[in-house]
Amino acid sequence: MTPVVFVHGFMGGSRQWQDQKNALGDDFDIIAVDLPGFGENAHLDAPDTIAEFAHWVLNDLSARGIDHFHLIGHSMGGMIVQEMIAQAPESIERLVLYGTGATGVLPGRFESLGTTKSRARADGARSTARRIAATWFLNGEIAAAYESCATIAERSSLQAIFAGLKAMQTWSGVSRLQQIQSKTLVLWGDHDRTYRWSQTEQLWQSISNASLAVIPDCAHAAHLEKPDLFNRTIQGFLKA
Repeated sequence: MTPVVFVHGFMGGSRQWQDQKNALGDDFDIIAVDLPGFGENAHLDAPDTIAEFAHWVLNDLSARGIDHFHLIGHSMGGMIVQEMIAQAPESIERLVLYGTGATGVLPGRFESLGTTKSRARADGARSTARRIAATWFLNGEIAAAYESCATIAERSSLQAIFAGLKAMQTWSGVSRLQQIQSKTLVLWGDHDRTYRWSQTEQLWQSISNASLAVIPDCAHAAHLEKPDLFNRTIQGFLKA
């Protein structure tokens, strides 16, 4: 059984994948990592480059004895998995790029990364975590899954927030998209405020073996807003 590795995004954590563990756990060995500086690893200093995050995840999987796997990356985690496949292309069987892109400055985002950094410095980590988490849902703070997601985001320190923002701002994977050989699913919520359609379309059109799935009436957290549809889509892709 090929393991399925989930890599969360900026201010995320492994706990946000519980619905996926429950739905897919009978068919796959689910591995949800916590990136350094976030989630259960919030006590660790976060690196400030996407390449270092990717290297950390690959080392963590190697320490678990996992060297061949399906890979799912969300948001900043989608950038990280693009780096992982560049560093260890032979390790990844199928790839899911979910709510992400190949341009780290996030053109069209609800606010620039520089603005987020300035507001984080002024408002503090907890306020920033709750404010940003609300943008991940179509219905903001009244979304059913908002509070649990915000609670995970609140674990992020200012060091991790600033490091993550710098990592994204200084990264681009555009030049390597055509080198991705793994069968790929590009997955997007149609009201995503963080990664606009232009980023999604670029992934879909540039990766030679890519398919596209759009989850309707969702923002950046489709796996929490429409978990049943999200899970069926992932399961169908991985089992095809």
